[in-house]
Amino acid sequence: MRWNIYYRRSVMQKFALLFSVVALAGSITIACAQQRQGGKPAPAAISSDIPDEAPPVFVPDLPREMTFAGERVPLEYSEVREALEREMTVTMFMHSRTLRTLRMTTRYFPVIEPILKKYGIPADFKYLCMAESGLDPNTVSPAGAAGLWQLMSSAAKDHGVETGSNVDLRFHVEIATEAACKYLRKAYQRYGSWTMAAASYNAGLAGVSKRIGIQGVDSYYDLFLPEETMRYVYRILSCKLLVENPQQYGFRLRKRDYLPAFENYRKITVSGQNIDWSALAARHGTNYKMLRILNPWIRSYEYANKAGTTYTVLIPTEGFRENGK
Repeated sequence: MRWNIYYRRSVMQKFALLFSVVALAGSITIACAQQRQGGKPAPAAISSDIPDEAPPVFVPDLPREMTFAGERVPLEYSEVREALEREMTVTMFMHSRTLRTLRMTTRYFPVIEPILKKYGIPADFKYLCMAESGLDPNTVSPAGAAGLWQLMSSAAKDHGVETGSNVDLRFHVEIATEAACKYLRKAYQRYGSWTMAAASYNAGLAGVSKRIGIQGVDSYYDLFLPEETMRYVYRILSCKLLVENPQQYGFRLRKRDYLPAFENYRKITVSGQNIDWSALAARHGTNYKMLRILNPWIRSYEYANKAGTTYTVLIPTEGFRENGK
């Protein structure tokens, strides 16, 4: 008896579900048909009944004037404004990634900025680093570029940076920043423009120089480039605008939300062969996980170190794990 009641209820529920599916399919068909007639959207697509809790989606306002590395951005040109609006929209609405990147600025900008100054590179180039990697020192691109500055292996070797599957100094924040500075200084010497130097970081010196020769212009904003490079500087500019005005563009970060720079550590040197990183960590009162957080350039558990290279390794001290710095 109970089974019969259950069976009847089950059948009725199935009919109700079938009816709902048919009704939904009919409404979708009608909506699609309405949208096809004259190319007009279906009424549902232009409904004014937007719930109060819906997050705002908007085209960002641009400043009247803007510079990059002391060079004026010609915002009076419509294609420049449209390109910057496009990258601002992309950067703004990649919410989780952009929020994480903004939080990381206080961890890595204090490390990057003094090195930029040392090499005479404008401070705005920290936004290039931000655009390249999202300020994640462990980032590896599909093409094989690695670290905060997304150095390719060949470019790293050109600037004396060791790469490999066990030790890869492209992931070393200070060393990679110095390599990037050397490249940017060379690019500026060639072009006399920091904006063009930034573009060449994406397209290469040869790629940019070739197009300058063909097109006979010397400004990034006048030069026609591959699409990725056409968007590249605007992506950097979008990072600058967001860091300088996060709340204006929808990111409400409190002071405590920004991540601290690492400071509770000491330095040791390691130069022997057949390095066991886990054992090294244990000898110094820590573990492999903490070692990798402070030294992302360590890429394996062991390293033969046949050349006997001396490495400076950061070891966490009291308060590192508790305070995150």
